[in-house]
Amino acid sequence: MKLSAELNQFSDRLGYRFARPAFLVEAVTHGSLASGERADNQRLEFLGDRVLGLVMAEAVLQADPAANEGLLAPRFNALVRKEACADVARDIGLGDVLKLGRSEMLSGGRRKDALLADAMEAVIAAVYLDGGFAAARDMVMRLWGARIGRVAEDARDPKTALQEWAQARKMPPPQYVEVARDGPDHAPQFTIAAKLANGAQAQAVAGSKRQAEQAAAADLLTRMETET
Repeated sequence: MKLSAELNQFSDRLGYRFARPAFLVEAVTHGSLASGERADNQRLEFLGDRVLGLVMAEAVLQADPAANEGLLAPRFNALVRKEACADVARDIGLGDVLKLGRSEMLSGGRRKDALLADAMEAVIAAVYLDGGFAAARDMVMRLWGARIGRVAEDARDPKTALQEWAQARKMPPPQYVEVARDGPDHAPQFTIAAKLANGAQAQAVAGSKRQAEQAAAADLLTRMETET
């Protein structure tokens, strides 16, 4: 099997050449386009999730030999969560080469976090099956490299940090209020306000309530720490 020009270009961005290109084709095929003769990427996603987990578990251990499990777990979670996988997928233009059914294409599937994250995990599995664990590990470490370096900071959950800040000052927990929801049902944008009992607040917009709450909490915490 020969890869299309766009998949060859994607392989260049990935930094890996497939001896068996069928693995890559399967990895970028969404269930909305699958048929009796065309496999989708769900099985590869299952495998890729485990490969990514092993690589990242090893990475966080090596990055900080003195860290205990209580520190390692949130760092690991920050590296393997769907948002992180989707961000890496965007970095390498994975959405541009996804094979989607018409319904997913019309609903903005190439931009959806969940779909991109699943496909990224499937690509990891494709490399693992084609070239073995060492090849998959090398690719993951290259694509996640900068994130591993700053994971200690990323793993600090903004909502938890803001709540701890408030508790230390004998305030009640922060409140999160949905200010607005815009956009179509398949690609909503949520505006969330994070509020403290002292009247301070900050707003953020994101494609999910969780992301908007985290961003609003981070903004508000930064303001509070700057002012005090």
